[in-house]
Amino acid sequence: MKIVICDDSIKDLAAIEHLLVKYKELHPQADFEVEKFTDPSQLSRKIQSKKLADIYILDIIMSGTTGIDIGSQINGSGGRAAIIYTTSSNDFALDAYGVRAIRYLLKPIKEDKLFEALDYARSSLETKKGPLYLVKTKGGLISVPCAKIEYIENSSRMLNVHLTDKTVITSIFIRKSFDEEIRELLHTDNFVQVHKSFLVNMDFVKKLDKGSITMDSGAEIPISKKNTAAVKRQYLLFISGQYK
Repeated sequence: MKIVICDDSIKDLAAIEHLLVKYKELHPQADFEVEKFTDPSQLSRKIQSKKLADIYILDIIMSGTTGIDIGSQINGSGGRAAIIYTTSSNDFALDAYGVRAIRYLLKPIKEDKLFEALDYARSSLETKKGPLYLVKTKGGLISVPCAKIEYIENSSRMLNVHLTDKTVITSIFIRKSFDEEIRELLHTDNFVQVHKSFLVNMDFVKKLDKGSITMDSGAEIPISKKNTAAVKRQYLLFISGQYK
């Protein structure tokens, strides 16, 4: 596992690194390496080259490229990283929620708060390795990690399974109804059926509007009128569960 710290304050970066050393001493089973950046643009270039870490600890207020910018870039890369934000101001909390950071910590960082955030991040990453979804295609049966599914569309009685890396897996003609095909995914906390022909993974919802959902990939998914209230309620419950 790799943990990245990015903070343009050398003092704050060193303090977080010290806490990570202590965390590792207390959790010898947590095998991770730490990479440090004081220049957010340097980290941005590394993310662009698809060299991704597992956990990012990002200062929000940095000159030039902000922590919010970096977080949006991480989400857009299709990775499954956990993001922890640190800042001396709480003015950017809603922006942090917009990129689905798992925690928002005020400086000076308290040991117990960071350790709890790391525990949660590690647990979340383990969970996201999760179950598989089987898709019957012309080439045979394909096992797709559920955590990599952005959304599924039912088109002409075939499933188009859109993945976070922009790959699309198309099934053979389905004999069952769409509801039956996605039933197992609906039993998880991440997925919600927003339309008779669309199922979305809430981990990758960028924006929720009255009549549609925008995904991290930019895809706009319609929400049927009868599902609007239920989708909004389920999404808010999902989001609140991320920041409790």
